[in-house]
Amino acid sequence: MPIQTVCDFATLVGTYARGFSIIIEPYDERMPHIPDPILQLSCHDASLAIKPVFDRFQSVVITSGTLSPIDLYPRLLSFNPVVSRSFKMSMTRDCICPMVLTRGSDQLPVSTKFDMRSDPGVVRNYGKLLVEMVSIVPDGVVCFFVSYSYMDGIIATWSETGILKEIMQQKLVFIETQDVVETTLALDNYRRACDRGRGAVFFSVARGKVAEGIDFDRHYGRLVVMYGVPFQYTLSKILLARLEYLRDTFQIKEGDFLTFDALRQAAQCVGRVIRSKADYGMMIFADKRYSRHDKRSKLPGWILSHLRDNLSTDMAIHIAREFLRKMAQPYDKAGTTMGKKTLLTQEDLDKMAETGVQDMVY
Repeated sequence: MPIQTVCDFATLVGTYARGFSIIIEPYDERMPHIPDPILQLSCHDASLAIKPVFDRFQSVVITSGTLSPIDLYPRLLSFNPVVSRSFKMSMTRDCICPMVLTRGSDQLPVSTKFDMRSDPGVVRNYGKLLVEMVSIVPDGVVCFFVSYSYMDGIIATWSETGILKEIMQQKLVFIETQDVVETTLALDNYRRACDRGRGAVFFSVARGKVAEGIDFDRHYGRLVVMYGVPFQYTLSKILLARLEYLRDTFQIKEGDFLTFDALRQAAQCVGRVIRSKADYGMMIFADKRYSRHDKRSKLPGWILSHLRDNLSTDMAIHIAREFLRKMAQPYDKAGTTMGKKTLLTQEDLDKMAETGVQDMVY
């Protein structure tokens, strides 16, 4: 009942005094002509959610492949780490190939910055990159865009200019929508196309349903392209309120948090294609901003240790061909013939504690 919903909301408001605020939005600022009033209680403090865990357990281990930079998490979660380490990924071979694409074949820079994202040269170069890649990459290719609206605009332009037709001559195309049923059906058909050797491309959105929990392991994902840097919508009242809270409470600057959050999302997106030691895949960060130190330094170490930076489309194609040729060769999955180990001993961990890749905080 509506009155029960109002009572529940009032109870929540009365329960939480710190770290929360009431956000009132009469309409979505991106569509001000459509009345859509929303009244919501928003939590800005992640430390409130994890505090019961810290209170209950004497030792807590937080581990992930996308915790970089590690030093920001103790501030966000309000705890003092006893040990903080970053370890290398244990691989039997160099099975990942991350690349930063800064320009197209015509040497024009590519980026989803607001003043560049609609530039015909950027849209064309993004499309030509995918056309070239689907012609040489087997099985599944996944593309992530910064928003649904940007993805829709890019696909519409590619359709008008014939780029989408060129892509579909090589692989089937499936698209994530905001409808759960449609997206589930698209994913099922995408996997079926990959299983049957036809190959497919899946267009998705960073922070969307697919980016948060769907794995594209093995032949379901041999290449992932991250088009742009997935910053949050900076005019959102909820985001602005959280940025103000983080600045006042934890002294975290707005720009630092936004960059940290965007690069974490990008790393999560590209990490969808590597799910085991025997897997392999390529990752393309298609935006010139990834070449900047403030962006690149916030990527996880397991990506940075293999990253090829400041590439054009032609250079990326050449690297992709060489990588796929290398991955096609037979190899010993135990790693004994390549001088690498898939299982680490305590001695290995001690040696790798200085550098390394997979992040761990506890």
